[in-house]
Amino acid sequence: MSEGERRRPDPSEFTPREAARRYLRRREPDSTEGSLSGWEYRLKLFVEWCEAIGIETVGQLRRYDLDEYYELRASEVAPATLEGQMWTIKRYVEFLEDLGAVPEGHSGAVRIPDLDPEDRSNNTKLHTDDARALLQFYRNDEQQYGTRAHAFLELAWFTGARQGGLRALDIRDVNLDENPYVDFRHRPETGTPLKNKMGGERPVALTETIVDVLRTYLRKHRYDVHDEYGRQPFLASAQGRPGKNTLRVWSYLATLPCLYSDCPHGKERETCEWTEYAHASKCPSSRSPHRIRTGTITWLLNCGWPPEDVSERVNATVKTIEQHYDKADPEERRKRLRDRMEKRRRPLLAELDL
Repeated sequence: MSEGERRRPDPSEFTPREAARRYLRRREPDSTEGSLSGWEYRLKLFVEWCEAIGIETVGQLRRYDLDEYYELRASEVAPATLEGQMWTIKRYVEFLEDLGAVPEGHSGAVRIPDLDPEDRSNNTKLHTDDARALLQFYRNDEQQYGTRAHAFLELAWFTGARQGGLRALDIRDVNLDENPYVDFRHRPETGTPLKNKMGGERPVALTETIVDVLRTYLRKHRYDVHDEYGRQPFLASAQGRPGKNTLRVWSYLATLPCLYSDCPHGKERETCEWTEYAHASKCPSSRSPHRIRTGTITWLLNCGWPPEDVSERVNATVKTIEQHYDKADPEERRKRLRDRMEKRRRPLLAELDL
């Protein structure tokens, strides 16, 4: 064997940790930061398990080991979480097969749970009645009108945008003149990628009511700051563009039910720790940006919007909307079907007259 051949690595000798790093590097060019972060966490759990049971190289992985890992995770996490974790492991093992580090067909031993659609998604959302009450509170309170919390909630509810899209908005992306709209743009080189990259870019129309709120926010309440790239974030903190967690906290604070009514959980607002910045997420009735988005999509569908139009506005496929975002309760669904019957099918009845 030549010296060059001796230096060539045998992929089966990679440690699970080394192989995980290599896998993530391969996925990096065509994946978002959020996706990579999720895969890194799931692989970290798998790598730590391998190290704990003495698997030192990926070549030592047996099909039985992969099934054993499924059994372990199934006893510790919810079915929907298990599904995501096992899909990541399956892709990882397929990558090892491509390298020749494990025998062909190893990935077939990675079990994926067979879930009902109800198991795959979370039904928590910002209900339409709660959104209406919150927005009425902000619009009718002189001190709250046009504040950052108000501007955030108007944008989040009426655009149905993802958290990353709201965070990415600059002042230049918010057109408040004739035919107002917000323009979601993919700018990964300056720290604000969109989930679907260029496919996530789109204009979303605004109503005049929202325009007045956003103008007031810009004139009276927005911090006059730039981010580290010299851009002017629309939703701005005193330091510049908010981080992902900061925006999430703003969402929890903006949707506290005690803003507009008595606490549904029997607490007094003046003494409740859930009204504090660090604890707002603990309120059972406060909502993250994702839950606002879910509520918006359900509301749009209940208003009679065709799924294709909702899909374009919120940048999600019709299939994804049906599986993950449409959280109408049974009565809402019945009303939606009745309205559809009246609008689309009632005129056709004349053709059934014998």
